[in-house]
Amino acid sequence: SLHGHSSAETMLTKFESKSARVKGLAFHPVRPWVAASLHNGVIQLWDYRVGTIIDRFEEHDGPVRGVDFHLHEPLIVSGGDDYKIKVWDYKLRRCLFTLLGHLDYIRTVQFHPNATQHPWILSASDDQTLRLWDFQRRACLSVLTGHNHYVMCAAFHPSEDLIVSASLDQTVRVWDTTGLRKKQMGGGGAGMDGGMTGGGMMDANGMPRPTGAQQAALNVQAELFGTNDVVVKYVLEGHDRGVNWAAFHPTLPLLASAADDRQVKLWRMSETKAWEVDTLRGHANNVSCCLFHPKHDLVVSNSEDRSIRVWDVSKRVGVQTFRRESDRFWILAAHRSQNLLAAGHDSGMIVFKLERERPASAYGPANKLYYVRGRELFCHDYAKGTGGASGVDVPIASLRRVGQQAQTDGIGSAPRFLAYNQHNPSEGNVLVCSETDGGTYELVTFSLTNASGSVTDGKRGSCMGPAVFLGRNRFAVLDRHQRQIVIKNLNNETTKRVQPPYPNVDALLDGGTAGRLLLRADDRAVLFEVQSRRILGEITAPKIKSVVWSPDGSKVALLCKYGIVIADRQLEQ
Repeated sequence: SLHGHSSAETMLTKFESKSARVKGLAFHPVRPWVAASLHNGVIQLWDYRVGTIIDRFEEHDGPVRGVDFHLHEPLIVSGGDDYKIKVWDYKLRRCLFTLLGHLDYIRTVQFHPNATQHPWILSASDDQTLRLWDFQRRACLSVLTGHNHYVMCAAFHPSEDLIVSASLDQTVRVWDTTGLRKKQMGGGGAGMDGGMTGGGMMDANGMPRPTGAQQAALNVQAELFGTNDVVVKYVLEGHDRGVNWAAFHPTLPLLASAADDRQVKLWRMSETKAWEVDTLRGHANNVSCCLFHPKHDLVVSNSEDRSIRVWDVSKRVGVQTFRRESDRFWILAAHRSQNLLAAGHDSGMIVFKLERERPASAYGPANKLYYVRGRELFCHDYAKGTGGASGVDVPIASLRRVGQQAQTDGIGSAPRFLAYNQHNPSEGNVLVCSETDGGTYELVTFSLTNASGSVTDGKRGSCMGPAVFLGRNRFAVLDRHQRQIVIKNLNNETTKRVQPPYPNVDALLDGGTAGRLLLRADDRAVLFEVQSRRILGEITAPKIKSVVWSPDGSKVALLCKYGIVIADRQLEQ
C-alpha cells in the first residue's frame, strides 16, 4: 500500500513517441537527444525538444535491449538478441564495428563513464556472463563469470572501480575492477608488445594494433581461463525471484535493485560488506528497472504493472505513482545533468520531469517579486541589488504542508500559483495555491514595512486552479465541486457565491482591475464583472497557462501553451 497516496497523477510530459516496444534508452550527455532501442531491431535517435526523429540504425537481427552514448565522442553502443555488440558513429551514420563473443542475448551495454581514460564497454548477457571490452582495440578484456542464470543488467559505478550486475539467479553482484584498471594502465596485457602509458589511449601513443592472430589469442585466453583482473566483492541475496535491474547511487555507497518479487530493495555497502537496508513495496507485478535520481534523494522504478513509482529514499515511502492504461514499462533512464527522465514501454517512450523548475511567483509593487522556494515564501527586492546581484531575498513566511500523503519537497507538492494583492496599498496579501488534494489555497498577510516580523496565516481552503484578488479586502476562488465563483474577505469568510456564465469554467485569472475576473473556459477567455455578473468580452485562446496585464491595465497578454495572444481591456485584438 502506498500510504493513502492518490494514483491518478498527471505526468509533466515533455515528449512522447509511438513505436514498437522500447527495451533500451539513453540520453545524450549534451544534446537534446534520446536513443531508443526497440524490440523490432531498430535503434531510433529522437530530438525530444522538438519531437522529431533524427536517425534510425537498422543492422541488428531481432530485439535490441541495450543502448548507450559515449560521453565525448559521437558514438553509440548497442547490444541485441543476435549476440552482437555494435558500435555506431552517429555523425558518419554507420556501424563502425561489431564485437563478437557472447553466446546468447545481450541485455545491457554501457560505455565506461570515464571512457577517455578507460575505452571500455561493459555488457551483460543471457549466457550468464558479463564482459568487458576495449573498444579501441576491439578486444575482450575480461569475462566475468559467477552468475548461474541470465545476467539482466550490468553497470559501471560513476566514479569508483566497481561494477554491479543483476541476474535471474536472484542475486546482485558487485565486482571490483581495480586489478584490470592497473593492468591496463600499467604494462600491456599478454601478447602485447611494449608498455602502455597514457591510460590506454592506443592511437595517441602510436601503439601498434594487435594483429588478427594476436587478437584471436587474447580472446581465446580470456575465454578459456577467465581473468582474475576482476573479482567479486559482494553477492547480495534477499530477493526471492529473479532480479531484473540494479543501480549504484551517484555519490553515496548505496544500491537499488528491482526484481520479479515485485520489490525494490535498497542496499548499503562498506569497504568489507554489503547489506540490505530496506524494501520498497507497492508494485503489483515484476519490477523491470530502477534508478537513483541524479539530484534528489529519490528512487524511480517501473514495472510490468504499467506504473512508474517514485520513492523517497530517506523516508522510504512512495511519493508518486504514474500509470498507463495498457502498456507495461521496461526501462528507465535519467539525464545526467538535467531534470529529465525517460521511460520505455510496450508502444513507445516518454520523456518527463518529476517537478517544475519554475517556482510559483508574482510581482508586487515597488519592484518586488514574491516567490516560493521549498516551504518558504520570499520577497526578492530588485531595488536593493548591489555588486552584480539582482536584488535581496527577504524571507516572509513559512508555508504549511498540504496533503496527507508522504511528501518530498518539490515533488508533486510544490505550490503552483501565487497571487499578490495589488489593490491593497496598506499591507501585503499573498495567495499561495497548490494542486495537491484537488487544489488548496493559503492566504498570507504581512506588514509591508516589516515584512518578516508580522505574519498572520492560518487562512486556508480548497479551490480549483489559481485564486485571484478582486479588491482591497476580497478574493475569489473556484469551487471545484459546484464550479461556482466563491468571494471571500481577508478573514477567509465567504461573502458571496456567483454562478459563472459558462458551466465549463476551469480556472480564474486576473481581470486587470478591481471587481473583474478572467475566466478560462475550454479554448477561450471570458472577461467577467462579478458585481453585475456581466460578460465584458471574450476571446479565443487555446490552452491558456497564465495572463499578464500591462501596468496601466489597457492591454492583456494571454500566455498559452503554443503562443501568446495580446488583446485590449475589452478582450478585443
